[in-house]
Amino acid sequence: MSMELGLELGLELELEEGSKTETAAKAYDALSLSYGEWLDLTVNVWKEPRFRADQICQWIYAKKVFDCRAMTNLSKTLREKLLRESLIRVPLQVGERKSRDGTRKYLWQTEDGQRVESVLLDHANHTTACVSTQAGCPLSCVFCATGQAGYARDLTAGEILGQFLTMEQRLGRDINNIVFMGMGEPLLNEAHVLKSIRVLNHAKMRNLGGRHITVSTSGIVPGIRNLADFEVPVRLSVSLHAPNDALRTKLMPVNKRYPLSELVDAMRHYKKRTGERVTVEYTLIEGVNDDPQLAFEMGALLDGLGVYVNVIPYNPTGTVPSGMTELRRPSEARIKAFCAALTELSIEFEIRREKGKDILAACGQLAGELKR
Repeated sequence: MSMELGLELGLELELEEGSKTETAAKAYDALSLSYGEWLDLTVNVWKEPRFRADQICQWIYAKKVFDCRAMTNLSKTLREKLLRESLIRVPLQVGERKSRDGTRKYLWQTEDGQRVESVLLDHANHTTACVSTQAGCPLSCVFCATGQAGYARDLTAGEILGQFLTMEQRLGRDINNIVFMGMGEPLLNEAHVLKSIRVLNHAKMRNLGGRHITVSTSGIVPGIRNLADFEVPVRLSVSLHAPNDALRTKLMPVNKRYPLSELVDAMRHYKKRTGERVTVEYTLIEGVNDDPQLAFEMGALLDGLGVYVNVIPYNPTGTVPSGMTELRRPSEARIKAFCAALTELSIEFEIRREKGKDILAACGQLAGELKR
């Protein structure tokens, strides 16, 4: 197996030997390594027994120990190799806020100075980590603070995993679920997202079941089709927000590239291939997409798909999209009228009880103070 995949973020290491400084070969970005790459590195490069790869992965993914010197069941020689030739890059925490409802929002900084946010949601019987996949987002959805803030770059698999593992370390226990629903469009960073999922799911690494992993997309059709054939059976959530092309394009410019006909076909393909029900996200914005007639349009559009709809009353972002007036959350009466239409259509739904709204951690509110 080629080790090039493990060198995605390789750095020149400077090692002090007395008064002499020498430059080592590029260091492996440890959190971006798959299990197969760990085996290759351990057995073929370091000439160690293969069980050493299992031990290293256990320290990182089960025990959340990121300092090689603390991996006490490894030989001194192997620990020195790890220190010299690999970097376990966990993100630098530069901020944390806690909501009245128990939600925590973390602000992380990457090595090149980009800032991204993650959210830890505490439910009655489980916890969920919402992680970012890009520094910013290129899609410019009008109701989303991330999209309005702009785009810097994709995150690596290691930078994605680092958010999750560091939150687990801070919490002191495993997190039950992960949603790729933070900053960025996961399926525009498909290779790194899928690699991070393989690591999370692998029995010798994090060992998180596919049903506890959700990928949320604004409707990247090729990515949805690829997810349908992906070896890890993850759950799919699609941000819809409008049931016709004219309105959806106004709210989500990505609809110009992947119109509703193509998106719904991809959703049907996903359901046929996986047997899993698709969740649809629908943000209700007063006077924009909250007319009950649009619920009936959505019913016709998604007929036969058996979707589950998350109705999300709009969370203010503090920005006014170009060419639009200020967006507002609908009144309770308008929310109830829209949901009554869904009930009439026998569409299963839930009104999303926003968590973390007071710390700008609810859906659409993550901005990350991006470095441009």
